[in-house]
Amino acid sequence: MATSVKMDDDTKSRLERLQAEIRLKTGNRVTQQEILALLVEHAIESKAELIDSFREKRVPLAESEREKFHDGMVSSGVTTTEEDIDDVLYG
Repeated sequence: MATSVKMDDDTKSRLERLQAEIRLKTGNRVTQQEILALLVEHAIESKAELIDSFREKRVPLAESEREKFHDGMVSSGVTTTEEDIDDVLYG
């Protein structure tokens, strides 16, 4: 069962160029559906990388900003364990 996929003109054009390049380099005609199926298969194999690509990119803090953050911290003298945190959060 085939289903249509909406994509913008730029993406469609890039898919067509990829299709043409595959034909030029391999001599084989492939459909855009075959290309997309293979791309999805590869994406599933490297799922973590794909998911990470959708995360918000963050620039690491400068050392001075990191120091400023840690300067505001004080030790209460009490060691907090994961179980302590779980008790507070989950009861």
